[in-house]
Amino acid sequence: MNMVVSHWSANVAALAVYVVAAAAHLLGMRGEATGPRRPGQPRPLARAAAYQAGLLLALLAVVSPMGYWSYRFVWARDLQDVILAIVAPALIVLGAPWRTLSRGLRLGGRLPWPDQRAAGNAGDDDAARRNRSPGWRVLPIVVTVAFCAIWWIWHLPAPFDAALHSSAVYALEMASYLAAGVLLWLQLVDSPPLRPQLSPLRRVALLLCVAASGTVLGLIRVYSSGLAYPAYLGFRHHVLSVVSDQQAGGAVLWVIPLVPFSIAAVALAVGWLNEDESEATAADFDRLLRHKSAWPSRPGLR
Repeated sequence: MNMVVSHWSANVAALAVYVVAAAAHLLGMRGEATGPRRPGQPRPLARAAAYQAGLLLALLAVVSPMGYWSYRFVWARDLQDVILAIVAPALIVLGAPWRTLSRGLRLGGRLPWPDQRAAGNAGDDDAARRNRSPGWRVLPIVVTVAFCAIWWIWHLPAPFDAALHSSAVYALEMASYLAAGVLLWLQLVDSPPLRPQLSPLRRVALLLCVAASGTVLGLIRVYSSGLAYPAYLGFRHHVLSVVSDQQAGGAVLWVIPLVPFSIAAVALAVGWLNEDESEATAADFDRLLRHKSAWPSRPGLR
């Protein structure tokens, strides 16, 4: 219990960023909750709650006792990494705060990227995807590879220990996790006015690649018997306890990310089944089932 109620940190930089991001969003929300809403479009308050929850979760990963224990236990550091790189960015992107933030920051609702439709039928989306340049179609793959590279690089022994000894390196690690996580989830889920470039099934393939990459890293850590992070020696730790700590951290990296990835994959699969491209597949199956085969349609012999 003492691990939960003590060792809170007053990280000034993290608190300042949180206050600015949360306050700008709340200011931009004025008038949204009562404005018009398209059928099937999520309520602004629901999206706002997701964004604020993601912000708060990212802040708690830094200023709560998790931040303190991440300097002393590898598994706590890995749990912090999962929250900052995967869970909190997912909630932020689901919150679709982009227009709201621009209004709250007095940018007049203007966005620094081309506007995309937040709603529309599946046919329009498919036509837009087909008409995009090859560079846009490559972007999700580049972002996915970059996320996996950042995930692996920061968990290599030298960068992992360096962040423990330098607050600047530690801040860079956390910022890169958040940025890479937000960019990754923007390629996977709708975040109006931004929409993913790829079809749902291709997005599921991206998810599988990211999950496989993290699983391999986690398995390496779980089954490794060597000391990877000597910087953690010294706090109730000897070599064997650090190795056990590394193995517990590997289980965190392996198992916990699979939960949000699985939820996203199921949601994308359901979305694919509702699109026009899946209707063609369903029609093919219907024609196959209605086709008269060589087998008898009723019991008995021909």
